[in-house]
Amino acid sequence: MALNTEQRVRRAAVRLFAEKGFHGTGIRDLAQAAGISSASLYHYMGTKEDLLVTIMRECLDRLLLGARRAVEGVADPRERLASLVALHVLAHARQPAETRVVDNEVPALSAAARRRVVALRDEYEQLWTDVIGEGLRHRAFAVAEPAVTRLALLEMCSGVARWYSPRGPLDLDRLASHYACLALRMLGSADDDCPAGVETARKVVADLW
Repeated sequence: MALNTEQRVRRAAVRLFAEKGFHGTGIRDLAQAAGISSASLYHYMGTKEDLLVTIMRECLDRLLLGARRAVEGVADPRERLASLVALHVLAHARQPAETRVVDNEVPALSAAARRRVVALRDEYEQLWTDVIGEGLRHRAFAVAEPAVTRLALLEMCSGVARWYSPRGPLDLDRLASHYACLALRMLGSADDDCPAGVETARKVVADLW
């Protein structure tokens, strides 16, 4: 299906922002990549920052919605944690350019725009904080520094966007399961079996991405 002009502009922006950074991407670059004139570009994006904010908010809204769906109605904190990890890995592997923009370009935003984007990111990360805290209270997890561990897990999972290739030796489903197992071990909850919750994350990602 052919993309409309707005979709072409967004796709061009995601690719260029991921490759060159927000400040390294000029209006002429965007227009050329989208196949339109520089003058008409503003009709489809507003300012360049407006376009960046739209991309970031759409990505974070989808990630937050997916995470909520993945853990909804699940009582076991191990299963919920495995779902969050698998969903994060799958989303970053399937949309590496988009997620790199979200992860790397927050400093490029003005103060007001940054507050809106960071609020969404904080809301998403709070789901991780809550499940780790619940796991500790119920002794499903045993880790001395939960906040640092949460940051380490997020950084580890986000890194998939930088190196994963479908041509590699490990398919994406196995990679997501492996990362879920690694995360549980980091939280002091090792298990040789594929953790429950990974399949739920796969279904959510297939539906939303």
